[in-house]
Amino acid sequence: MSTKPQSPYAVSVIDLLHKPGEMREKSFDVAEPEGFGNAVIGVRQGSSVHVDVRLESLHDGILASGDVDAVAEGECVRCLVDVSLPVEVEFQELFAYSEDEAFDYTIHDDYIDLEPVVRDAVVLSLPFQPVCQEDCLGLCPQCGVRLLDNPGHEHEAPVDPRWAALAGLEGLTDTESEAEKR
Repeated sequence: MSTKPQSPYAVSVIDLLHKPGEMREKSFDVAEPEGFGNAVIGVRQGSSVHVDVRLESLHDGILASGDVDAVAEGECVRCLVDVSLPVEVEFQELFAYSEDEAFDYTIHDDYIDLEPVVRDAVVLSLPFQPVCQEDCLGLCPQCGVRLLDNPGHEHEAPVDPRWAALAGLEGLTDTESEAEKR
């Protein structure tokens, strides 16, 4: 008797084992137990992941072809506002009957675990540097104001430190000219 793996992505294939040509489809939703992605964006723990999978029995194993729908959350790398992106990816992987063959995945106890396949497909589809919008201007390098919120944002041109000592002379000329007028 087989025991179901702990993974919520585990799918029973007992009805397809060693029956080449047999096929069935399955849809399921998973509350992602761990979350996955990179440091900037990813599918967070507890987020809903929808999987539609088509399972086909072959001579070598079970071919799993499917679609994954989820929402990735993170922050814009330019202006640091929260970003939420829909993730829609496809996958196709063969789960082999025998561990001796050169396949990445195998069938264990009449189940296939789609978790590593789904994780790989989603993570590889995520943007390396997500932005809130394509023309995001980012933050002001001097004060940190978000430039999309303040399009006319400007600062005075910085004074060259070599000329900074002369800034005090401006007041002296005004004082001398007033004294000369008297």
